[in-house]
This record gives sequence, C-alpha cells and structure tokens, in this order.
Amino acid sequence: MYTTPADRSDLRADCGNCFALCCVALPFGRSADFAVDKDAGTPCRNLQDDFRCGIHTRLRSRGFPGCTVYDCFGAGQKVSQVTFGGQDWRSGGPEHGRRMFDVFPVVRQLHELLWYLTEALTLPAARPVHADLRRMLETTERLTLRTPRELGELDVGPHRQEVNVLLLRTSELVRSATGRRGRSRRGADLVGARLKGADLRGADLRGALLIAADLTGADLRDADLIGADLRDADLTDADLTGAFFLTQPQINAARGGAGTRLPASVSPPGHWTAGP
Repeated sequence: MYTTPADRSDLRADCGNCFALCCVALPFGRSADFAVDKDAGTPCRNLQDDFRCGIHTRLRSRGFPGCTVYDCFGAGQKVSQVTFGGQDWRSGGPEHGRRMFDVFPVVRQLHELLWYLTEALTLPAARPVHADLRRMLETTERLTLRTPRELGELDVGPHRQEVNVLLLRTSELVRSATGRRGRSRRGADLVGARLKGADLRGADLRGALLIAADLTGADLRDADLIGADLRDADLTDADLTGAFFLTQPQINAARGGAGTRLPASVSPPGHWTAGP
C-alpha cells in the first residue's frame, strides 16, 4: 500500500526490473513516432536478449521518438516482478507470455490512476476529499495485486469513472483555492493555437488538444492538465509551477527549455534544448 503520498517512486518506470513489456506487448505503426510497424505481442526489432533496447541512446535519431515519450507508471516492474513472480515471457512459454502481454496494459491503466490519486493527496486544498482519495488509492492498489487471470478479465472503465469523480472534485477545490479560478477549456480544440504569453492560471485544461500549440511564456500555474495532449507544444519559458495532474509522458512529448518552470513531480526530458 502507498502510505506516503509524496513518494511516487513505485509509480515510475524501472526498466531494470522489467522484462521490456512495453517493447513487446504494445503495437505501433510506421509514422513520425516509429520507423517501422510492429504488432502487439511481437518483440521490437531493437530489443536485445537482455531485455534492453539496442538503440536506447539513439532512439530519436533512429526514428523512434515515440519510445522516448512513453511511461508505464511503474506497471512494467509490477507485472514482471509481482504479478508473474519474476518469470519472464521468454522462459515461461508462449501462453505465459500472452498472459503477461494481456495484463500489462490493464496494470498500466491502474498505475496511472494511482499516480493521479497519490498526487491529489499531496494537494492541501483537496483536504476535504483526502479520506475518500485515500480509500480509492487503497482500492486501486488492491486491484493491481490481483491474479493474472483476474487482471486479464478486469474492466478498468467503471473504476476509472469512480476515480474521475474524485479527481474532478479535487480540481475544483485546488483551482478555487488560488483565488483565480481560470476559464474552463476542458476538451478544447487548441491544436496549433497561438497562446504565447497567455494567462491560463488556474485553467481547466482537462483533455484539451494542445498539439503544436505556441505556449511560449504562458502562465499555466495551478492549471489542471490531466489528459491534455501536449505533443509538440512549445513550453519555452512557460510557467507550470503548481500545475497538477501533469505526467512525465506529457512533458516528454512537448518542447521546452531551460526557462520552462515545471512542478517537482516531473523533470525536463533530455531532448529539450539547453536554452539561452
């Protein structure tokens, strides 16, 4: 169980304790993100015998930037070491492998919910719902510890809806506490939008499409960014201090630099430029 909400180490990918499940279980198609097609359950051609990527330090230059923005929220090591007790998909046989590949996306969804619930418990303004959040956190963690068969049959959708009710309430409480509850742009189509220097403090940007949006110098403090699509969005010199429900994959997919201010829960990705 997660007893210290500030510690999310178990919800970060630990590739050294995973059997490269994301490199095998998930499909991808030839595109700007991936240089080749790959079917679900088929090992990536770059995967080595030791479960490591043979081009890990050159993924972007070799046409695989999609790999650099993915994060399993710690589901890989949970499935590898806990659900399947450390037996990898190669030595366990085809049926064992298929079960691992079926379970991995389910646990990944649950771990993403754990990330949001754990963050919500760190937000003082959400204290009125902290008890409910903690109960939901414990329920979600118990789900991740089910047997492979149970996980393979689990429909995460209804549980996600229950979690979402609490996260919506958390968002309302946090944004109201700033004294500047921003305009709701929930689910807005802001693809390529010119938002340079925009005042988006306390805004509801849940699920907003911000693909390739110009957010240079924008004020995104205390904004709710859950599910916002930040692919190729320019966050140069933007201020995301206090922005919440922001994940590392979202930041990895965006552009930024040394002047981009981020919440402590995420880190600048290596491919960002150093800035002036």
